[in-house]
Amino acid sequence: MFNFDKNICGDFSESTSREWLETNGIGGFSSGTVSGANTRRYHGLLTPATRPPLGRITMLSKFEETLIVEGKRFELSTNQFPKTVAPEGFRFIKAFTLNPFPIWIYEVNGIEIEKKVFMIHGSNSTVIQYRVLNSETKVELELKPLLSFSDYHSLQHETTDFKSDFDISENLISMQPISDMPPFYLSHNANGVEKSGFWYRNFEYSIEKERGFDFREDLFQPFILKFNMNKTAIVIASTNPQDISKTEGFETDELARREILIMKAESKDEFAQQLVLAADQFIVSRGTGKTIIAGYPWFSDWGRDTMISLNGLTLATNRPEIAKSILLEFSHHISEGMLPNRFPDAGEVPEYNTVDATLWYFEAIRAYVEKTKDYDFVIRNLYDKLANILAWHVEGTRFRIKMDEDGLLFAGESGVQLTWMDAKIGDLVITPRTGKAVEIQALWYNALRIMQNFANEFGDTEDSKQYENLANLCKKNFNKLFWNEDEGCLYDVINETEKDSSVRPNQIFAVSLHYSMLSIGKARKVVAKVEDELLTPYGLRSLSPKDAKYCPIYEGSPLKRDSSYHQGTVWAWLIGGFIDAYRKVSANGNKNEAQIFTWLSGFENHLSKAGLGQISEIFDGDSPNNPRGCFAQAWSVAEVLRVLETK
Repeated sequence: MFNFDKNICGDFSESTSREWLETNGIGGFSSGTVSGANTRRYHGLLTPATRPPLGRITMLSKFEETLIVEGKRFELSTNQFPKTVAPEGFRFIKAFTLNPFPIWIYEVNGIEIEKKVFMIHGSNSTVIQYRVLNSETKVELELKPLLSFSDYHSLQHETTDFKSDFDISENLISMQPISDMPPFYLSHNANGVEKSGFWYRNFEYSIEKERGFDFREDLFQPFILKFNMNKTAIVIASTNPQDISKTEGFETDELARREILIMKAESKDEFAQQLVLAADQFIVSRGTGKTIIAGYPWFSDWGRDTMISLNGLTLATNRPEIAKSILLEFSHHISEGMLPNRFPDAGEVPEYNTVDATLWYFEAIRAYVEKTKDYDFVIRNLYDKLANILAWHVEGTRFRIKMDEDGLLFAGESGVQLTWMDAKIGDLVITPRTGKAVEIQALWYNALRIMQNFANEFGDTEDSKQYENLANLCKKNFNKLFWNEDEGCLYDVINETEKDSSVRPNQIFAVSLHYSMLSIGKARKVVAKVEDELLTPYGLRSLSPKDAKYCPIYEGSPLKRDSSYHQGTVWAWLIGGFIDAYRKVSANGNKNEAQIFTWLSGFENHLSKAGLGQISEIFDGDSPNNPRGCFAQAWSVAEVLRVLETK
């Protein structure tokens, strides 16, 4: 699916707009562009997770690569500097493929050189290999590592605090440029190492510039590796010494691991198989368990994203043991009846400012049990905790989250964003949605019914009746208060003073969730409304274009972008709920599946456009719906894969 010829590779704009990603299963990653030019502060050959899955720092940004053919030098690298691109190594790229690793073919004077990059699973290590494919001519290669050694959210600038000294032993170079960061090891099979020690200044990162952030960086170049290309040149960048003699084994093991993922998922077509590989990149270790990275390149593991993504990333790929580990791991972090919203990169205590993550936890557990019938796991590890969660929600917990007398769930206070529409600029919450948000009621009802069924399963008759009564009360008053007759759909938020009639995608969950409060007639009207005003080729708009607050394009400064984040921007993950709802209200199965396949085809085409093999976080509200935000988002991949694999 991802084979690009010189028409793409030799075009700077086209090749630079396509990004590749390699991950290691513990939170570290390697990423860049097809052209070789870094366009984000997050691009780098080695970004290890020093406190898995977090504590990520950009160690090795890239290599300056020079090919020497019969004494003539050819620069294979590509960089952006103020008002110039230099060198222009992208012009030598004959082809690029993701099969399954990023592989480049450079052609210089008829000589073809293959470059390959992959990470070692479970290790903060990136393997980079170069080999000549078709020449008996004497060919040499020089690699100049460019080091950043900064927190991956930051940029490096020339500083005297950067220690330039390094130690050399056989096939290994080690150095620790920043004293409070881990050491850096470069295992290699170079013929020689030459000390240099220079700062390369003013690299420009175009996407950071576009996003209104600091976009210039200085990188340190400590030494030069020199290779005679009569054999494959191998470099392993790592936080630990690696044995280059094991390189072939590392590659074989990783190829086999990915093949097993595809076989286990039993996906029949190439689109689904690629999504299975994409899904795996988000699953990482946390402690003795597993968690889900919300998105690359900048998100950590978020409770909401994890629970929404769990079904598609683990159950749809036939990896229920991963789902079980995640559910158990998050159960250890429940506080006052709430799941954490996110685990901060800096390692402070988890943040609990979310009303929906905890409710999505119930749905994730329900989906796990539906897949596995593992009720024993629930009764032994989760049931009492789930009952405690509901008790906290009935009586009240943080941020005025509390069941009202009408059985509906109230949430919110000034200056806090609790739903997934959580954009905030300083103290200004863009979509506060304080009160009774529509999807929160849908999730609350769903959770009550799930617990009613669990209680029945476990012979807890008294609690089962209590959950049933609460669910019935919720359903009665939801239908009484939330139906907007004028629009033929649901209100978005209800509070003491108003009913928000904004047409938003949140209402789709009142239809799509396993347990729904709506009649089939009202459900069909909701689906029709969402399809008519919110559906795009890449998901649902976060606000109807008919609304005066609608923002068609997501771009500009942080202020401008955050102001439009949930005001029209398209979110890919919402396609899952929409398709679930569409399936529920439509009668003609084969015709419906043909329509669904058409809708999902936009995502298949997208896989080769931005983050290669991945699905972006968001898209512009207006056509051509350009991809924005993270180039690889867990719930985007998860929800497309889930509905694709559900027939």
